Amino acid sequence: MVPVDPPCFRPDPNLQCEIARKSMSSQPKTVLIVDDDEGMRDTLTAILKRDYLVLTAATGEEGLAVLKREEIDLMLLDVRLPGMNGLELLRIVRENYNLVEVIMVSALSEVEVAVTAMKQGAYHYITKEFDYDGLRSLVRNALERQDLSRQLITLNAQVAEQEDREFVLGPSRAMREIVDLAQKVARLPATVLIQGESGTGKELLARLLHRESGRGDAPFIAVNLAAVPRDLVESTLFGHERGAFTGAMRQQLGKFELAAGGTLFLDEIADLGLDLQAKLLRAIQEGEIERVGGTKPIKTDFRLVVATNVDLERAVREGKFRDDLYYRINVIPINIAPLREHVEDIPELVKLFLKRYNTRFRKQIRDVSDSALKILMDQRWPGNVRELENLIERLAAVTDKTSLSEEDLPLEYHLSGLDRHPEGKAELLQTACDTFERNFILRALERTDWNVSAAGRYLGVPLSTLKHKMGRLEVRELAKRFRRA
Repeated sequence: MVPVDPPCFRPDPNLQCEIARKSMSSQPKTVLIVDDDEGMRDTLTAILKRDYLVLTAATGEEGLAVLKREEIDLMLLDVRLPGMNGLELLRIVRENYNLVEVIMVSALSEVEVAVTAMKQGAYHYITKEFDYDGLRSLVRNALERQDLSRQLITLNAQVAEQEDREFVLGPSRAMREIVDLAQKVARLPATVLIQGESGTGKELLARLLHRESGRGDAPFIAVNLAAVPRDLVESTLFGHERGAFTGAMRQQLGKFELAAGGTLFLDEIADLGLDLQAKLLRAIQEGEIERVGGTKPIKTDFRLVVATNVDLERAVREGKFRDDLYYRINVIPINIAPLREHVEDIPELVKLFLKRYNTRFRKQIRDVSDSALKILMDQRWPGNVRELENLIERLAAVTDKTSLSEEDLPLEYHLSGLDRHPEGKAELLQTACDTFERNFILRALERTDWNVSAAGRYLGVPLSTLKHKMGRLEVRELAKRFRRA
């Protein structure tokens, strides 16, 4: 497997959801005042209510209850409280609500308490003889730091996500030969053409080429040409000058210029119109482009990687793709085989995806049973590796188990193998019925904690009937194993 260096920081998925929501929200920040002095609560509220949503609590216990039901951005926390004191609440906040900024407030200037509070993660420590404008400034600065913390977590999440999107492979010879070839040609300036079905990992291979190229710190600019509206493709790729067309209010750099010194990845190259294919050919051959509405050529320096799921040779014969451009981009062709042609990689891929989604969903799924892997290896996988990853993500998201078995797989994966039986084969309908019945019984047993009598009552069938079906469908031994576990 291509080695992946672990990112230095992996944010809590729940924090990422909160961060995304906060960054999209235009609502004011929420400040919680925890102080047993009603007059002080009223004073602080009056100072802050113009700019923030202010909530109050008279005790540490009340403050903790507010934290549990509301989304608090900042706390003004009295040191001396009845019951749970301020430092105790501060410790709980730091352990459980680590994005909440805390400013400690005290009637007295106590150096030792202030030092303790700062060591435990308080943003600041003030006495109750504060200046109103100074307090507003302090709160504003604390919330700005919180915003920076959120941005940092978001950026690190994006880095972690990018690290997750490595080109993955198993032990098959076909896939290892692809990676070996990619690593050999990565440092060459030659154009690479990656061909393969959707979901095989063409963009991930392009990113691997970029990382191994010696230009890893330079830009990697990816453009899915199938996703760009046809009337915007030229401007997207080559940029435009101000006033070049209606709506062009300012100069815009194109993807070729943005990729300067790095790698430009053009996905679905077959979707490029014939007129723009000519401009692309000139950009590759001459190393220069011209913005829409521009009057002078602009020199460019980039590594080009293109990809398609279309047979370009056939497109050339049909007049849908320029032959001169095809020969120009087909310098180093790399063909990625569909997953159905290297199913021996599936166990390794499943293991990798389980590790990925265990981390993301905070699960502890150790493995997948051999019988489940056999079913997975018997699929056609029209969506290739992407489809397999999506399935593992779905299973990891919904299960509470530490091991996945065949009964966890959706019914369609059990039945899909039947589609490859010769038409009219004897007992095809019976095989399909048995597959459905077996999985239904397994789910009933799992629901009843593998108690056969309880499963019979749940299904509404006599115990003798259920035992007979379990024997016929090879479920009995499986049930015994889970019951012992």
